[in-house]
Amino acid sequence: MHLNAYFARIGYDGTPAADLETLRALSHLHPRAIPFENLDVQLKRPVSMAPEVVFDKLVTRRRGGWCYEMNGLLGWVLSEIGFDVRRVEGGVMREATGDGALGNHLCLVVRLDGQDYLVDVGFGGSQTAPMVITPGSDVQVPFDLELVPLENGYWRMVQYTLGKPFSFDFHPDRCDEALLADKCDWQQSNPGSVFVQNLVAQRRTGGAHISLRGRVFTRLESGAEERRLLQSGAELVDVLKDEFDIDEPEAEALWPAICARHEALFPQA
Repeated sequence: MHLNAYFARIGYDGTPAADLETLRALSHLHPRAIPFENLDVQLKRPVSMAPEVVFDKLVTRRRGGWCYEMNGLLGWVLSEIGFDVRRVEGGVMREATGDGALGNHLCLVVRLDGQDYLVDVGFGGSQTAPMVITPGSDVQVPFDLELVPLENGYWRMVQYTLGKPFSFDFHPDRCDEALLADKCDWQQSNPGSVFVQNLVAQRRTGGAHISLRGRVFTRLESGAEERRLLQSGAELVDVLKDEFDIDEPEAEALWPAICARHEALFPQA
């Protein structure tokens, strides 16, 4: 595990230091170079949170990963540089499902010059700059982001996509590593997990956000959303390679299950 290999992976050529400039640069570059994706879950390969395993997958083998891997890797990098960084358990859509959601997301809190920042490259590529943990909004094109204080020291990070909210809750000082491990295992093995149910890939590119959910490829840019439906397993492999820089020929074997899932979700499509 070498910092220079990570810097080369994301295209960072600066001089790293535990300062805001470096934090901003890494937060900007990481989600553009390394996609959010769950192909290993779909292919029934075990997903580990062990730092050396994550580094090999995301850096050496040039794959992507989900929050436990994406933020796990960045957290290690920031710590090696000298940042005061904390792993924090999050709860995606805790607003709707309650405390049982806690641990289904991993994010980072960095303390810098006496101020806490939310740093998250693992929420589907929505956040590309650190956010001061204080009430307020931030435009990180093409998304509008908002931090909202809650009871008992919790915060809600809300991502608005064309006005539609999607959120996770977190406490800046709470992290149950056993809970994170349990949730990581559940989300890669339980039939009720959205990551088991469907293929997901997301990435930032320029001022756009691109995503693949099953057969549906979406590009969000300049306040508009364009969608197209993939037509074959071969096209799936090509889109993963050309749009997300994921070279995974075995993904073609997922095509029948992807089509079945699409039919179940959109029976009239």
